Amino acid sequence: MTLDQLVKQNAAWLNASGSYSDIIVSSRVRLARNLRDIPFATLTKASDEDRIVDTVLDAARATESLAKAEYYDLSSMDELERQLLVERHLISPTLAMRAGRGGVMVGPEETYSVMINEEDHLRIQALVAGFEPHAAWKTVDAMDTELASHLDIAFDEEFGFLTACPTNTGTGLRASILIHLPGLVLVQTIEQVLRGISQVGLTVRGFYGEGTDVVGGLFQISNQVTLGISEQEILDTIERVVRQIIDYEYDARNTLVRDAKAQIEDKIGRAYGILSNAHVLSGQEFMNLTSAVRLGIGLGLLPSPDLKLLNDLMVRIQPSHIQRVSEAVLDSEGRDFHRAQLVRERFANGSA
Repeated sequence: MTLDQLVKQNAAWLNASGSYSDIIVSSRVRLARNLRDIPFATLTKASDEDRIVDTVLDAARATESLAKAEYYDLSSMDELERQLLVERHLISPTLAMRAGRGGVMVGPEETYSVMINEEDHLRIQALVAGFEPHAAWKTVDAMDTELASHLDIAFDEEFGFLTACPTNTGTGLRASILIHLPGLVLVQTIEQVLRGISQVGLTVRGFYGEGTDVVGGLFQISNQVTLGISEQEILDTIERVVRQIIDYEYDARNTLVRDAKAQIEDKIGRAYGILSNAHVLSGQEFMNLTSAVRLGIGLGLLPSPDLKLLNDLMVRIQPSHIQRVSEAVLDSEGRDFHRAQLVRERFANGSA
């Protein structure tokens, strides 16, 4: 599959299915793995990188779960093409910026990807729609088991799986939930909730993970600790805490409707009106306005568009996507124009 074909397809994790899809966009589970007797990625030479890529690809071709994956060689891609894969959440910003040989294997409908030569030799991840961390884990666990039968993975009986960063040592598992919390933001209790999250071993990151900003009321909640606890304990903790946050968000939304219904309806209506009619639209403005529209859909105040459309647009309005679809070299003003045009057209249709 070419990049152009990839851009045209709808990623399954954006289809607004799964539990609590009115609040939870997606669930992701990622495993960090390294090959034994090869320096970690921060210390590898070019020959090591070649060996890692060749070894992993050979192993992947021998597995059932990765047999249909498409491999994208980042060393042959320019900056915009790499950024496009970041925008689709298939690779991390770290891998996109890394020099040397590396790549990513992408599964059908983008339900999983395997990054090669990121911070670790392998980053195996699955993305699913809604609040389904255990479903994501099932996919990742199957890939990890199959790959491990063909690879010599760095593992220590005392410490577990060995990784480039000590915070990933142990299970190497990171579970992340992309959650929309406009109610908690508007009732001004979000900081209190975030402090509580940090006290139970979880952390909050931005839209593209570590080192990125929170936009449009979207937060990534993930575990911090991987050493000394099992995969099941990590998943159970994040599921328990996120369920509490979901309840807090529903309570906040009920409070807004009870105490400030006119103001909330006005905020939602204005956001919908701008998105439906704007001729210039920045990415930041889109994310903030769609946060209000997403809230309106969740509250039953807007019959359209559907959440699947909002999720899909959330990726398609990003800079590299706009640039590639337009087939032109665009400055920021040009991207803002094309972005607004895309949103107007899709809102007029009403569904993905």
